[in-house]
Amino acid sequence: MEGGKIAIKRSLQRHLSLVLGSAVLLAGLVAAAVSFRLAYSEATEFQDDMLRQIAQLSRANSAVTPGSQQPDLKNDGIADTESRITIFQLPGDTVPAWLKRDLPPGLHTLNAGDAQMRVFVRGGLMRTIVVQPTEARDEIALNSALRILIPLLLLMPMLIWLIVRIVRSQLTPIASLARRLDEQSAHHPNQLQSDDLPQEIIPFVHAINRLLERINQLMGQQRRFIADAAHELRSPLTALSIQAQNLMHGDTLDVMRERVPPLRDGIERARQLTEQLLSLAGTQAGLEGASMVNVPVMARELIAEYLPLAEARHIDLGLDEVALLSLRTEPDVLRLILRNALENAMKFTPEGGEVTLRLLSDNDEAVIEVVDNGSGIPVPERERVFDPFYRIPGTSEEGSGLGLAIAREAANRLGGTVSVYGRQEGSGLVFRYRQIFKR
Repeated sequence: MEGGKIAIKRSLQRHLSLVLGSAVLLAGLVAAAVSFRLAYSEATEFQDDMLRQIAQLSRANSAVTPGSQQPDLKNDGIADTESRITIFQLPGDTVPAWLKRDLPPGLHTLNAGDAQMRVFVRGGLMRTIVVQPTEARDEIALNSALRILIPLLLLMPMLIWLIVRIVRSQLTPIASLARRLDEQSAHHPNQLQSDDLPQEIIPFVHAINRLLERINQLMGQQRRFIADAAHELRSPLTALSIQAQNLMHGDTLDVMRERVPPLRDGIERARQLTEQLLSLAGTQAGLEGASMVNVPVMARELIAEYLPLAEARHIDLGLDEVALLSLRTEPDVLRLILRNALENAMKFTPEGGEVTLRLLSDNDEAVIEVVDNGSGIPVPERERVFDPFYRIPGTSEEGSGLGLAIAREAANRLGGTVSVYGRQEGSGLVFRYRQIFKR
């Protein structure tokens, strides 16, 4: 409920039934009206033709039996009680006052007091006049038209009922698809079968299957991440427990002081690992909004942040602004990517080495690189280093193996890509982040 009003869900079945039923009703009414009009006009023309034929037959009968009389006829004419047709033969018969004797041949509509008459005059030496009240003609035409109109009107409710049933039956596969989807296991969702579905729904089902596949992959990654995180946390926590026990069993104050630094270092490693895990979880959650970021300003802030560490290790840390970049992105996530890249470079660059943060542009893409002259990464390992908790065999540097994994996860969230390459000149590594400019 929103603002005191109940939101009514739009029903596709009800909407289709209403639209198709309304279209059939409107088309049926238009067709009925047109059919009624055509049938009425045709009945009227048929009666005009009937007047002509009666006049011709009347003249032929008069030629065969001249002077014949009908005792029950009015106005000395010949009358038909059902169709109310009256025939006059001139100059012999007496005609009503409203019927002029000098009417030209053809069809006429004349007023006979309160009534109207349809009159057909056949010329010649003996004139034949056939008269019929328009009221009777209209009644006959109306009855003829209604015989055509009534079946159409009776057919429309049947058509509307059929439309409702057909729409309901055609939408049944969607309800069946929803049931199959509800029956899926939340832990291992399977792809939906589309064999018995209409062609128009199959793209929707394929999209759901692709989504389910991505969900399965994500759930697999989460399961592996949880297992690896539990394994990685177990080792430092076990070490901390052992160091705390050693501290408790210290016989003298000097011995206890000697055992405090390893305990402090273990706590710091556990803290860093926890922070990285929280950073990875926050990156996957994705709650921050995008804004315009001045990348050179952010780069200078990061250089200033890591400058004390670089000076302590005698590393030449610099910034190379080949292009002035301005990106529409999430500032904290971009900062997280660059910070992890710089930490990784500072860790594996020997004393006296160089680390450079470089800003480039490549057509419609922004490129940010962190270049070092350390030992580099062997080619077979350059993709695996982005896996959580993976460390290159034989490396002497301590770490959790989460830095580059966090960077890739953050880049995926921003719609960018991260990769590592060997330097073209000398030893070392190039960490590269690419993102399309967004306006």
